[in-house]
Amino acid sequence: MAIDRAELEDLRDALIRARAQGLRSILYEGKRVEYGSDAEMAAAIADLDRRIATASGSLPTTIAFSTSKGV
Repeated sequence: MAIDRAELEDLRDALIRARAQGLRSILYEGKRVEYGSDAEMAAAIADLDRRIATASGSLPTTIAFSTSKGV
């Protein structure tokens, strides 16, 4: 069961608000999630950002390099 982009954004926004207020726990849809440290919250936010980017299709699928010897 995949989580849609709007719900991922809501989760991320809730985490960002809690982190900005200095809280280590959030209440989302009746469930309480508590984080042990600010680093754990930052990692969760980064993970949600990656998931949102993937759901948006904004991640590159191919990276091409172009090099030369300058000759």
